[in-house]
Amino acid sequence: MKEKKIYDYIIDENMELFVLIKSADVRLAKNGKKFIAFNFSDSSGEISAKFWDASEEDIANFKPGKIILLKGKREVYQNNPQIKIYHIRLVSAEEGLKPEDFVKKAPLSKDDMEKEFNQALFEITNPSWNRVVRFLLHKYHDQFFSFPAAKKNHHAFDGGLAFHTLSMLRLAHTIAKQYADIINAPLLYAGAILHDLGKTIELSGPIATKYTLEGNLIGHIVLVDEEIVKACQQLKIDLASEDMILLRHMILAHHGLLEYGSPVRPHLLEAEVLHQIDELDASIQMLRGTLAHTEPGNFSERIFGMDGRNFYRPQEKVQSDEIIKD
Repeated sequence: MKEKKIYDYIIDENMELFVLIKSADVRLAKNGKKFIAFNFSDSSGEISAKFWDASEEDIANFKPGKIILLKGKREVYQNNPQIKIYHIRLVSAEEGLKPEDFVKKAPLSKDDMEKEFNQALFEITNPSWNRVVRFLLHKYHDQFFSFPAAKKNHHAFDGGLAFHTLSMLRLAHTIAKQYADIINAPLLYAGAILHDLGKTIELSGPIATKYTLEGNLIGHIVLVDEEIVKACQQLKIDLASEDMILLRHMILAHHGLLEYGSPVRPHLLEAEVLHQIDELDASIQMLRGTLAHTEPGNFSERIFGMDGRNFYRPQEKVQSDEIIKD
């Protein structure tokens, strides 16, 4: 019989399964006692839980990246899925479980994604942009194909960074074809591939993902811009050339608004397109993950990354072979 995962359990069903501690934040309850706000994960997704009256030993033991045996009940609190914990224990080395087996993975293999990226490189026909993209993809190859695109909100899974980037690249191809008379396609493709590469420095990796010191204090937009500068210096490419100023603007403007972390708003057509497809792909991925755990005919949990809105999942349509005639 197939081993049940987190989201195989229905509401109010008792559960017993192995999970990975994705995050463990120690907080203070109203009664003055400490508790741990957990996020547990397995290959089906993530779910939150509270561990009340946590001792100092509990806090020391139940750290992010650890695998535990969880006994509890699947619940809903304020329209959000969570687990009521009955008991948890750390697994032993003899049980032979690996953290990477409890992390959701991209729907495409790393080999398939890499082949598609390699093909796209030939479409970046500007020599300077092509050399910089190839240089940085080679430098951060392993991280790019294994890191998530975010700690929590969108594409927060093993290979999520490459998958998000590839999704955007596919959208970029479609839009460049539709507006071939005005869009500089090689610039758009180069910007799409590099826009989030700084997350290989900003984040710690796919298991128990957290922000690095550089990620917290500098952020991925500035980090990847610095990498472009260093690449140009090593490759003897003129940083003052218009080509490189355009490419850097693509990266620096891709969050769209100053309050969202971009040091400058988009002032190129291609930069505006890059920002819009980034927003679109991230939003669809957040909705895909949330609606997958929403029963048809119900509203989803509120999605923090989408202004706290919840979304309705329509009733599944019954397929029929009948032909309806007027």
